Amino acid sequence: MLGTAADRTALARAFAHASAWLKGLDHRAVATTASLAELRMRLARPLAENGLDPSEVIDRLVADTEGGLLGSQTGRFFSWVIGGSLPSAMAADWLTTVWDQNAGIRACSPAASVVEEVAAGWLLDLFGLPPESSVGFVTGTQMAHVTCLAAARHAVLSDRGWDVERRGLSGSVPVRILVNIERHVSVDRAIRFLGLGSDSIVPLPVDEEGGILAEGLSKALADTSQPTIVVLQAGELNRAAFDDFQTLAPLAREAGAWTHVDGAFGLWARTSPVHAELAQGMELCDSWTTDAHKYLNVPYDSGLAFVRDAAAHRAAMTVSTSYLPQDGAARDQLDWNPEFSRRARGFAVYAALQELGRRGVAEMVERTSHHAQALVAGIGRLPGAQVVATSRLNQGLVRFLSPAPGATQDDHDRRTDAVIASINRSGEAFFGGVTFRGQRCMRISVCNWRTGDADVRRAIDAARAALA
Repeated sequence: MLGTAADRTALARAFAHASAWLKGLDHRAVATTASLAELRMRLARPLAENGLDPSEVIDRLVADTEGGLLGSQTGRFFSWVIGGSLPSAMAADWLTTVWDQNAGIRACSPAASVVEEVAAGWLLDLFGLPPESSVGFVTGTQMAHVTCLAAARHAVLSDRGWDVERRGLSGSVPVRILVNIERHVSVDRAIRFLGLGSDSIVPLPVDEEGGILAEGLSKALADTSQPTIVVLQAGELNRAAFDDFQTLAPLAREAGAWTHVDGAFGLWARTSPVHAELAQGMELCDSWTTDAHKYLNVPYDSGLAFVRDAAAHRAAMTVSTSYLPQDGAARDQLDWNPEFSRRARGFAVYAALQELGRRGVAEMVERTSHHAQALVAGIGRLPGAQVVATSRLNQGLVRFLSPAPGATQDDHDRRTDAVIASINRSGEAFFGGVTFRGQRCMRISVCNWRTGDADVRRAIDAARAALA
């Protein structure tokens, strides 16, 4: 029964454990400390015949996962592009769980539908995207790519007289997809999911800054024999490179191609007067993706898909059946995302936007970018370290050189991985490694609202100790 003593006690235990977790972020190791074998030994008990008291279940879960949780909520996590959770977003997410609304259609939860509708309008305004664009609240940029590229597939094949939703892909003209050679792999994965096949991908060369060369795109677009989708990038994974939207998007539009933007974290540059220039001209494209669980700092999972052509978006996603209510005034979420039953993701996004306001979002982008650049510069100045790339946003690369006489590229690569591992073992900070243009580097990424000057100093000190 709802509202029972067991409900209240279990929630109180969860709150106590959650409070302890948050309180201990500054003192707990950022890296995990328990091995997979330890975690399996604790967690893989035989399923008992009789159940346990809910409070005991929660206490056991917390005890058994100890050491197996990454401290990505802390301000000293700099590996993948992972944000934390703002207080309002975290609280709204808890309420989302308690309310337990199925946000698939408006009839299941009118409040969830309207909250998404309002938050979508705020986001379009915040990003300066065409106000007529439709918005889908999805799990992350991976599914946002699927959603946007499904709309693109619909549009470019419809232009050739082919109804892909009715007839499928067999027998249609093959779709060609022009991409940045340094794109994120989630783009390729979405293309596979949509049945377009990896052979449809045509990688285009980039300049030293990581942007697609205009002459390369023009040459590729000269072939109009196939329906074409162009995928541009706002924030490359390693050094936050941006394609030149002002130049490239008009070329694609003139050739009749659909232009899609991977803006998993880079789309947020448009919210800041300091960084907006990086993404100038992005509004000229046709679809855009981003993650709210990155820069907006809401809990997982929370991705966003934006499509200028709402009709194409809806045609690619919608479904109807006799038992679903028909109401033209309502926003049914299943018209805009690939899921049916789903979590009401809009509540946390709505709460975070209200907590921050327009200026707060911009300040968070500016502050995290400042900290990323301070980390790159500070670690890069240490003896034995070398800056490989910095950026005007929140990413950067450094590497660590082997002190051995006559050290080779392989020696420097091994030294880099060893230093990363040493920093992570210290528990003071957490970084990840990447191979960038043939050499191993330590990738620095900052998008957590908790990161402050003290976190940057601790991370630099941890790198200094590892190098020593």
